[in-house]
Amino acid sequence: MCGIIGIIGKTQVVDRLVDGLRRMEYRGYDSAGVCTVDGGRLIRRRAEGKLNNLVKELAGNPAPGTVGIAHTRWATHGAPTTSNAHPHATGEIALVHNGIIENFKPLREALQARGRSFESETDTEVVAHLVSEQVEAGQSPADAVKAVLPQLRGAFALAIAFRQHPDLLIGARLGSPLVVGYGDGETYLGSDALALAPLTQKIAYLEEGDWVVITRDGAKIFDRENNPVERVVTTSGVTAAAVEKGNYRHFMQKEIFEQPTVVAQTLSSYIRPLEQTVALPQMDFDLSKIERITIVACGTSFYAGMVAKYWFETFARVPVDIDVASEFRYRDPVLQPGGLALFISQSGETADTLAALRHCKANGQTIAVVVNVPTSSMAREADLLLPTHAGPEIGVASTKAFTCQLAVLAALAAHLALKKGKLSEAEEREIVRHLIEAPAALNAALSHDEEIAKMAHLVAPARDVLYLGRGPDYPLALEGALKLKEISYIHAEGYASGEMKHGPIALIDEAVPVIVLAPSGPLFEKTVSNMQEVMARGGKVVLISDAEGLAEAGDGCMATIEMPKVHPLIAPLVYAVPVQLLAYHVAVAKGTDVDQPRNLAKSVTVE
Repeated sequence: MCGIIGIIGKTQVVDRLVDGLRRMEYRGYDSAGVCTVDGGRLIRRRAEGKLNNLVKELAGNPAPGTVGIAHTRWATHGAPTTSNAHPHATGEIALVHNGIIENFKPLREALQARGRSFESETDTEVVAHLVSEQVEAGQSPADAVKAVLPQLRGAFALAIAFRQHPDLLIGARLGSPLVVGYGDGETYLGSDALALAPLTQKIAYLEEGDWVVITRDGAKIFDRENNPVERVVTTSGVTAAAVEKGNYRHFMQKEIFEQPTVVAQTLSSYIRPLEQTVALPQMDFDLSKIERITIVACGTSFYAGMVAKYWFETFARVPVDIDVASEFRYRDPVLQPGGLALFISQSGETADTLAALRHCKANGQTIAVVVNVPTSSMAREADLLLPTHAGPEIGVASTKAFTCQLAVLAALAAHLALKKGKLSEAEEREIVRHLIEAPAALNAALSHDEEIAKMAHLVAPARDVLYLGRGPDYPLALEGALKLKEISYIHAEGYASGEMKHGPIALIDEAVPVIVLAPSGPLFEKTVSNMQEVMARGGKVVLISDAEGLAEAGDGCMATIEMPKVHPLIAPLVYAVPVQLLAYHVAVAKGTDVDQPRNLAKSVTVE
């Protein structure tokens, strides 16, 4: 997901622009650039690759000015080259963009027919030319933007600088997030509060279709009908320290080790420990009337939803459909009247998930969202907001957000079961007791970090790795495989362990490590039976289980990883830790970019 920052300052802005970009590196990018306005000039500097390349460019070619915009680009239209990097500029304006302009091709053809020349392959440059045409024809910056926005189809967050107007910037959003920051004689634009954290805590989130003119005196916001509007100014609560690694080597490592704390923080919002009951936020609908749940999410959040499906159906006996967000609308799903549509997202801005949410809302579903950003688009459009309290997650590979999502979903499943009359108060207290035990169990799991690091070299040389699990451990197998793929670039697949004999067992040989998640309990014997089938064919097994399970089935394994013995309810939270640590240490052993793996973005704000 591209990152945007704009500053109208009292002093030189380029260093602060670059610092803002650095705080958005977690979003993923492959080029970067800045443009300042100074003395009637647009001064633009761009570079391929990492942000340090832009810093080197600026060292040789400074960009003076007290007004500027900057951007980290995740390539969509056009390769990650300097000519495709943002900002895009004409003689009159410079512009940065997060999103996709879906109708850029006919717009570009029309502009070329009018004699406009393009230097890039991007969809964004079309917007720069459209705005520039209006300015060159004598329109004011505000009138120029007002005329262009209705011509654009797709998703965008824009920040625009004007050569002849060094006292203002204009921003606009549709489908991609953009915030306004308020300082002392300075005003800012940013993709998120993290980018602005060192500059200000006072921010306002633009709503869908809003556009804004910012000056040193503040901001004038307009809705999609061009009516002046007020947007609530809030305190972001995000500090600059929140995006520091501290003593950890990588953000991902830090975030893995934060899990006991953030899961405890999250659970404290949903549990009354003295009464040993679950307490959800106030809602305007009767949860007991819900007859069907539709879960929609992407990536790691989708696997959290898969675990939740087991919980909802086991405890509350409510049927659950679950879909990958990018496929959901395109199969024209049948949505039962009065159903609950549950959306899970770390950022609350994922384009596919947000589009699915709006589809469900338009079709009469009650909307619940589990998000880590309570001011996000999904959060603002929900009937029931269920925030996680993971704090900023900088590593592209999600870790602490996943376990916090599981904590919230477990609490929701227990509360739904109680409301549906499927759970007694005594049984609810039992569930709450196990949830309260989760942070300590996570700590116990983390204590095995060193032994996991020592055995990572057994997996690092592999070209292919399989993960196996049964029941709620099947989604954990999928999640473990995803983590390994994301950051080590090893091909990995997760399977329900009983499916091995239906095809994947043909892949087994001595060169394919097989990671088996098998906590002791009712599913243990079945999973171990499938594991033995793998070992009989020369497969090298890493067994992740508790002491009881390892004592029974650990002989003959290439390696074992011991987890604390926990109740099956919280096992998915606890067993997330070893698969995260294994992926992390394998990636470190291979020397890959753990926090910013190639080709990936933290949040995908385009379809």
